[in-house]
Amino acid sequence: MVNVKSFFRRDRFAAHSGMRLVSASPGRARARMRVGPSHLNGVGVVQGGAIFTLADLAFAAASNSHGTVAVAIQVGIQFLKAVDRGTLIAEAREVSLSPRLSSCEVRVTDGGGDLVAQFTGLAYRKKETLEEVRRRSRRPAGARRRSARGRPVS
Repeated sequence: MVNVKSFFRRDRFAAHSGMRLVSASPGRARARMRVGPSHLNGVGVVQGGAIFTLADLAFAAASNSHGTVAVAIQVGIQFLKAVDRGTLIAEAREVSLSPRLSSCEVRVTDGGGDLVAQFTGLAYRKKETLEEVRRRSRRPAGARRRSARGRPVS
């Protein structure tokens, strides 16, 4: 089985945004972000999209933590406190799991433990495994799948 924490190092958007998955275990995940100047919006507080991305990273790790590819089909967030510095932590907890759906709650808190945002997410669990995705992505850059007749397939 693929190590979920290692797998999510592939999330280039989260990495580019300064976010890191701290831990992941079945049905749970924790991610963090140190607030920097690039996270601030026009009024000088952390931009909602940055908070959303942090919560989404934790949600993705928790819902994929069983080794099955899970993709978001419905998410929502409530912003409860403005933040302009420090560290934000997103803690995801899976509250329901079935063969096809994973439902998670994510709490985003600041360094003092105050609640900054609440996020809920529902993910559809595909039949594909994270291991299959990892193996498929090992193809050399520019390599394309080919049909039985040797023609490129998109």
